[in-house]
Amino acid sequence: MAAPGDDRARRRRALALVLAVSALALVVAVVVERRDDGPGRPAGAWTLLPHEGLGAWVDAYDWTDALSGGKPTVGVADIDAMADAGVQTVYVQTAHHRVDADVLEPERLDALIERAHDRGLHVVAWYLPTFIDLGADLARLTAAAELPVDGLAVDIESVEVPDPAERTARLLTLTERLRDAVGPDKVVAAITLSAVQLEVLNPQFWPGYPWAELGRRYDAVLPMAYWSIRTGELRAGGRYIAENLDRVRALVGEDVPIHPIGGIADDVTDADLAGMVAAIEERGAIGGSLYDWATSSRDQWQALAPLRDLRPDERT
Repeated sequence: MAAPGDDRARRRRALALVLAVSALALVVAVVVERRDDGPGRPAGAWTLLPHEGLGAWVDAYDWTDALSGGKPTVGVADIDAMADAGVQTVYVQTAHHRVDADVLEPERLDALIERAHDRGLHVVAWYLPTFIDLGADLARLTAAAELPVDGLAVDIESVEVPDPAERTARLLTLTERLRDAVGPDKVVAAITLSAVQLEVLNPQFWPGYPWAELGRRYDAVLPMAYWSIRTGELRAGGRYIAENLDRVRALVGEDVPIHPIGGIADDVTDADLAGMVAAIEERGAIGGSLYDWATSSRDQWQALAPLRDLRPDERT
């Protein structure tokens, strides 16, 4: 068996080739029509491209009937609003441990995915495993990967398994099984906790969080750098994003692509967003996003618009 580092290098070489082919397709405007009345799926599915540039997040409490009390606040019209605001990728939660289904409300979800593709947005499915039932977690993640989406991200934050060592062991087992299921050449991202949280603010939340293993086994890291829930000097977008980028890169490896998630959107300032953009650009992150769409404003997306230029097709 190859060492994890060798496997990661091999996988990334393959991914780089796929991304290069996708970028060429974008340059020459090769678009495969899915329907007569709209554009087809954007090029670059299952490469790093969907994680580059500007992203927005939608969770199951906002788009499903089941978890919104029958009053979803995000629908197809919001996908149009995202496209108009310059969002390039929408991250959509496709399952939840509170609902006994591998994919939530498929008809409603399919409509969101289809409209996103029609408007030129990539869609990345995400799910938060609890590690209580690895079989159920794996089924939901593999079901997400089988949707007509452009990528998959695993939200690694649940502490329902009380013992940190056991929790970490289950996470790594799930990760190995997921990679076996989806294959070596598809980009799978890790949504991680904040490195500042785990190293500075609350080291006991998840002692031994396996940063290095995540850097070897996932193709991109998306840290949840929510400065709006912090106090004092850390409650600033520029500083919190910058410190998380520095710490995450030191923990996971210099060559691991990083895309920080800022927020929470309804409690951030214009200065926060300007600082976030500057930190991302200065530290060489591949993109950035704001959590979440439902709590954001159009002005915020205008402030984040420079992140669009981090995507290669925007620079052609």
